[in-house]
This record gives sequence, structure tokens and C-alpha cells, in this order.
Amino acid sequence: MKNKKWWSLINFVYAFRGIFSLIKSERNPTIYLVVAGVVALAAHHYHLDHTEWSLLLFAMALVWSAEAFNTAIELLADEISEERRERLGRAKDVAAGGVLVAAIMAAAIGVMVFLPHL
Repeated sequence: MKNKKWWSLINFVYAFRGIFSLIKSERNPTIYLVVAGVVALAAHHYHLDHTEWSLLLFAMALVWSAEAFNTAIELLADEISEERRERLGRAKDVAAGGVLVAAIMAAAIGVMVFLPHL
């Protein structure tokens, strides 16, 4: 039982290492951090309720997750081959498209949440 608890803690260390690696290696997560900070300040300023905060947090988590998966796919594709390969390129494009969809939906959620308060 002790070993399982220790192993669970190690998994958290790996997960946080992945998050920090994402922030250090990619430009967009830095932008997402700034945007998240601005959104949090605006949410505090407008005294948003729990439901509105939940929607905003969900939208931010969606974008962060999409970016993490996109980066993982890009890293794996580049590890497989740095040559231009059609299917690897398409996989990377699809992953990038997922990030775009998540970002558009997050922006839409932000507009729907904040518009009534302006």
C-alpha cells in the first residue's frame, strides 16, 4: 500500500514537469497564462457567480488541455520523423485545429459570460 501512494506522488511530479515543459518550450501557453490572469481579474472585478467562474475555468482548462495534446502530438511526430510525411503533417494539422476550436469556444464562453456585465 505504501508503494502505491509513493507511485501516485511520482505521477504528479511527472505531470507538473510536463506542464512546466509545455510553458518553457511553447509560446502559446505563456499567452494563455496572461489571458487567464486578465480573465481572472475581470471575473473578480465583475463579481461573477460560481457558475460563471466554472464556465470560465472550464474554458481555460479546455484550451490548456488541447494545447498540451497538440504539443505532445507534435513532439511524437517529430520524434518519428523530421522529414515531411503527409500523414504526420495531417496529424499535426488536426491537433492544431483542435486547439483553434477550443480557443474559439473559450472566447465564445468568455463573451457570453462577460457581456451581460458590461
